Amino acid sequence: MMRERLRTAILISGRGSNMGALIEAARRPDYPAEIALVLSNDPAASGLEAAKAAGIAVAAVDHRIHAHREDFERSMDRLLEIHRIQFLCLAGFMRLLTPWFVARWHGRLINIHPALLPAYKGLRTHERALADGVKIHGCTVHYVVPAVDDGPIVAQAAVPVLDGDTPQTLGRRVLTQEHRIYPLALRLIASGAAVMADGVVRIAAADQEGSRALIQPLDS
Repeated sequence: MMRERLRTAILISGRGSNMGALIEAARRPDYPAEIALVLSNDPAASGLEAAKAAGIAVAAVDHRIHAHREDFERSMDRLLEIHRIQFLCLAGFMRLLTPWFVARWHGRLINIHPALLPAYKGLRTHERALADGVKIHGCTVHYVVPAVDDGPIVAQAAVPVLDGDTPQTLGRRVLTQEHRIYPLALRLIASGAAVMADGVVRIAAADQEGSRALIQPLDS
């Protein structure tokens, strides 16, 4: 018997590219999470219209009308409670969260970052990877902790860095993998296959894909 689907909200600030991948995955009847709300800090975020068109409830809490970050977050938290949200996915949410909010949602809040953490925390990840001459780059889904771009890692995907890459071409290759691993990570968590303990996420053996490796450059 399938467990009750995890009521999940996606937090966005703009178009919500990863939001679309999560919504599409959750359309499957056997997916263990449902996208019950898309919430933005910007009432004009284009992702809200896309979510509404997909039949998802949407809401906005304008951070600009709140004097303090925690006031803004408490307003968000009240909306999340009204919608009976159990879990949060950040998808291009461009506000730093306070320790209060992170603690409130501890173990129920994940983010996706366009780099192979713990490398390249922060912004301009593709530019920095190219400047360093790395041969493999990628993306990471991780639990959110008070430190920025930190926290237990749920899933990662790697892509080759090719000669002639620009931040744009590399970014597109990484984004394709983001759209794959974010729904995967949410599925693993919602199904109980991914469990966080002692600061590490353990994945059930049945959900691991073996020892395939990405090697760049290719061995000829």
